[in-house]
Amino acid sequence: MTSSLKFILMLSASALCLTATIESLENDQNERGGCGLGFPGVPGTPGHNGLPGRDGMRGEKGDRGISGKVGPKGERGSNGVTGRTGRKGDRGEKGERMNSQSVNWRQCAWKREDDIDSGLIQECPFKKQSSNTALKVAYAANMRVNCPGTSCCGRWYITFNGSECSSPLPIDGVLYVNDPSSNGLNPLRHRQIEGFCDNLPAGIVKVAVHVGNCHEYGSSDRYSGWNSVSRIMIEEYPESQK
Repeated sequence: MTSSLKFILMLSASALCLTATIESLENDQNERGGCGLGFPGVPGTPGHNGLPGRDGMRGEKGDRGISGKVGPKGERGSNGVTGRTGRKGDRGEKGERMNSQSVNWRQCAWKREDDIDSGLIQECPFKKQSSNTALKVAYAANMRVNCPGTSCCGRWYITFNGSECSSPLPIDGVLYVNDPSSNGLNPLRHRQIEGFCDNLPAGIVKVAVHVGNCHEYGSSDRYSGWNSVSRIMIEEYPESQK
């Protein structure tokens, strides 16, 4: 028997069984009318997926996780917006009055020969107007040292009220000679030393020029003012910038 004939016979038997079942239902019978259990039917076509369900309820807050590692350093950011102008500062203290119409200065000059190896050469008192100013002092003269057959050194320096300047440093100059001959050099030349000195009080300041020994050198023959004018020049200046 072929497969097609078997399928036709199965369909005929199913139809007869279905007819008997309908008749039994019409006669209120519970029996199947002698119809046996038939073969399983062909599976139906799968249905479509249903619609997505609604979101569930929000869960409880979880435990805090472990801190992660520090990340790499970021690039430098751009400059921020300029801040507002600060408040006006307090008024400063009133300064000491100075004569702005003219420069406060003095010159002491003389023409003589000072054969002094060590000591005071000349003093020049100066009236300083303010304690917040500096003095510029210059000494110009003909100077020399003499030491036949050896070397020697002389130091000319400025004092203020008997002491050398300490703010910022002394005002001085040295003259060194190395004379290996026995005849003796006599280098008479015009020279000048000058500088500023701060932190001097207002009022009379005794400015003076001295001559003496150089560091690590002994006495020698020194001479100042040969055949020319010598002078001390003093000027009062405003306080130096910092």
